[in-house]
Amino acid sequence: MGGHGHARRTDLGFPWPDPPLRVVLVQPEIAPNTGAIARLCAATGTPLHLVEPLGFRLTDRALKRAGLDYWDAVDLHRHPSWDAWLAEAPSRFHLLSTAGPRAHFEAQYRPGDALVFGCETSGLPDAILARWPDRVLQIPMRTDRVRSLNLATAAGIVMYEALRQCAR
Repeated sequence: MGGHGHARRTDLGFPWPDPPLRVVLVQPEIAPNTGAIARLCAATGTPLHLVEPLGFRLTDRALKRAGLDYWDAVDLHRHPSWDAWLAEAPSRFHLLSTAGPRAHFEAQYRPGDALVFGCETSGLPDAILARWPDRVLQIPMRTDRVRSLNLATAAGIVMYEALRQCAR
């Protein structure tokens, strides 16, 4: 940013969605990914929902380091299970999976929608994907080269597409 000394930050007057989007991580395993996603959530005013079990402790040093000093700006919610989250879930949520039949940018996002991501090693459970097949989306990628994207990268890609659509 910038190039002449200190980067200047400006308020672009972006129309943040009201109610905000939500990011849901189902059984995340890698602390630095969750920390990076927490930072994304702080930057966008997006509540972060963590569905247990977690593969780390919230006191993990790598989690704190990845989120830097933004943890106070994160609207963090913990849920003991998928069913517990589902009991409080918004009516509209999108499931992200490498097995999705549609690209993430084909969905129609609205304020208040939840963006649901699975754990790094196995993604969302098959039972969840099977129950809501019409809500499953994927990020297009060259699968002849990689199996999946980093979870934090995927969350950023989908988040900003959803924000772009909500700003229209």
